[in-house]
Amino acid sequence: MKTILVPTDFSATSKNAALYAVELANQLSAAKMILYNAYQAPVVTEPTMPVMQMLDIETLKKISDDGMKLFKSSLQLQNINIQIEEINEFAVLPNSIDEVCTRTGADLIVMGITGASKFEEVLIGSTAISVVKNTKVPVIIIPPNAKCDKIERVMLACDYKKVEETAPLQPIKELLEATSAKLLVLNINQRQGSTDKSQNELLQMLHNYNPEIHSINTEDFIGGINDFAASNNIDMIITIPKKHGLFEGLFKESHTKQLAFHSHVPLMCIHEEDL
Repeated sequence: MKTILVPTDFSATSKNAALYAVELANQLSAAKMILYNAYQAPVVTEPTMPVMQMLDIETLKKISDDGMKLFKSSLQLQNINIQIEEINEFAVLPNSIDEVCTRTGADLIVMGITGASKFEEVLIGSTAISVVKNTKVPVIIIPPNAKCDKIERVMLACDYKKVEETAPLQPIKELLEATSAKLLVLNINQRQGSTDKSQNELLQMLHNYNPEIHSINTEDFIGGINDFAASNNIDMIITIPKKHGLFEGLFKESHTKQLAFHSHVPLMCIHEEDL
């Protein structure tokens, strides 16, 4: 994890995520952080708005360039000891994110997420949710008030399904080796069933990191994870979204989506590997 991409819209939420990324970069010994602003023409939903008020591409570019200059300057006031680059371009962020990561060599994305009403969470979602859905690169979603203290305790929330074939262990191992964090594996059993075989497989794959295995039975997935994180002083939660169950259709809540909106600590999303 040597290059961190930080998408920004220059808001307070994205600044907090960028500051988190700076501290995380120090812990990971990352070489570079890239601030990325994807700008596009505003969507006009008011039919009475005069066409002449629409901004041309050059004006949008200047607004983005000026915003990035101020944003980068505000970060550099924090005595940053990492190389910072910036990219401003006309693009739709979720659609362009994988291409940007390939172009820049970014192997980790860090971005913020704002709180949302239930309506916004279920019907609209957020840019961070869309980015997770549209990239293969690990994404760390930063809650609005999260601060980056030293990462000492990491929780992997998993269901053990096809763990041996699909668990994306490399990013997890890189995080643990860079931070020397303690790994706690949490399985929430919403339905009773044996998980001994898969649990043993996971333990074998992660035996070098001496993981602690925990299991709780609850129908409240988010409450269970948040309670466990609080009582065990968890600094980061890792989740593995399922390819065919990620951000399901209308009113069908995804666990990862719920966690993104309601976790009190940063959430690292790593897609399962191809079978």
